Amino acid sequence: MKPVLEQLLRGQDQIWRGLQTDSANGIATGFAELDALLPGGGWPSGALMHWQLPQVGVGELPLLLPAMASLSRQGRRIVWLAPPYQAYAPGLQQAGVELGQLLVVACPEAADLPWALEVLLRSGGCGMALAWPKRPLAAHQTRRLQLAAEAGNALAVLFAVGHAAQARHAALQLALRRESGGLRLRIAKARGSLRQLDLLLAI
Repeated sequence: MKPVLEQLLRGQDQIWRGLQTDSANGIATGFAELDALLPGGGWPSGALMHWQLPQVGVGELPLLLPAMASLSRQGRRIVWLAPPYQAYAPGLQQAGVELGQLLVVACPEAADLPWALEVLLRSGGCGMALAWPKRPLAAHQTRRLQLAAEAGNALAVLFAVGHAAQARHAALQLALRRESGGLRLRIAKARGSLRQLDLLLAI
């Protein structure tokens, strides 16, 4: 690359340059084989993830527990917005999650969820936010959430349960399904990679 262009690009953090990744930006998933596949070596920090589920409870929370535990031990707040089930404190504690860092928000009005999530992500005090919207979010809403996650250096996870909604502004899109051998992950999009990835985790 020409030196002048290289110099201009060096100061532009928002420009993705081909297959270039920053391994320092990944949040370890707790699963070595998954970390090896993901750009950055883990879940993307300061980013929105969109997870498609056939139904609640296929294994989405066990997949996130190691990251939740790690972030909570660093003093980062873990927020659940409109969860479809009650948080089971003993199980979370056994997984290493600091319960004092966990906040559960009911969000009874579906229209309030995108706003509440954006505020939390921008606050700078939230390490990870999990959200279960009752209906698909619009493209402009997911874009705002991605920008908010970047601004607050937070990880946001949107769960799309039972519908094939897309969130094209999300840094990572994946679909989960339970199989006899474990949990099947199909990564349709990961910022920093041009490949679609497929993995079976024994969890």
